[in-house]
Amino acid sequence: MKPKVYIDGSSGTTGLQIYERLGERSDIELLTISQELHRDVAERKRLMNEADLVFLCLPDAAAVEAVGLIENPDTRVIDASTAHRTNPDWDYGFPELSYEHREAIVKSKRVANPGCHASGFISIAYPLVKLGIISADLPLTAWSLTGYSGGGKKMIAQYEEEGRAVEFDAPRQYGLNGNHKHLPEMQKVCGLTFKPVFNPIVDDYYKGMEVGIPLHKTQVNGFSAEQIKDMLFEYYRNTTFVDVNPEVVTDGLLAANQFAGTNRLQISVCGNDDRITLVSQFDNLGKGASGAAVQNMNLMLHFNETAGLE
Repeated sequence: MKPKVYIDGSSGTTGLQIYERLGERSDIELLTISQELHRDVAERKRLMNEADLVFLCLPDAAAVEAVGLIENPDTRVIDASTAHRTNPDWDYGFPELSYEHREAIVKSKRVANPGCHASGFISIAYPLVKLGIISADLPLTAWSLTGYSGGGKKMIAQYEEEGRAVEFDAPRQYGLNGNHKHLPEMQKVCGLTFKPVFNPIVDDYYKGMEVGIPLHKTQVNGFSAEQIKDMLFEYYRNTTFVDVNPEVVTDGLLAANQFAGTNRLQISVCGNDDRITLVSQFDNLGKGASGAAVQNMNLMLHFNETAGLE
């Protein structure tokens, strides 16, 4: 019997992307709700409790409320909001981080899908700490460049509006209060003593993201750029969707939309032994959102991990 899957909140950007990725699959039964009932609590509750797996693509408060509607002990949940990412009762949905992360997802009933900026940051910082390249009490700084689709329907409409304001033509920094909503998971998952100083920037292209962490020689415990590259390459060698550039990057350009349309995330070690910047490139709607969610579903329902993602 095919597993039944329901997307609660399928009209948002992430929900629509998940729906598109699952719509043509023949190995699941995708439960749908009629447009006139999509806000009907009783109907949503019925579908969630009928499903083997539920995606929550809702604002934080609504995601918490939705979890409360699930009474079926066998229903498994993937939450795409920030509501449960630091909740110890939920497993963090980044299987490439370690064997333990992957096995926890496979067995989990409750998985918190990572944030897009957080995915890029954690893919770098987590192994740096685990491998002893940096200390967990090192205050980190990071920047992130994203396409405007990461801002959801409202921002997409602003960027694609005819006669839009000239400000939309240039990169724009946001999160200026220093309290971006992805910071708690970035700190907790990596075991950092301090929240990083984080500078997110949105630019005039649809999708694609790159996140960078700059480091001085004195911050990397004596390791060279080549050694760091080799250690990260080995760390991610056997993962499906995360890989490391086999060369230290010293010239050329890194495009934030290089892996748009894929579920791939690539890490590059750039610079020299005195000043190193580690950069992750990926699709903010792929490995940064809906692609990661489908990957987690595949693991939880014991499908091939790449199903619907290649």
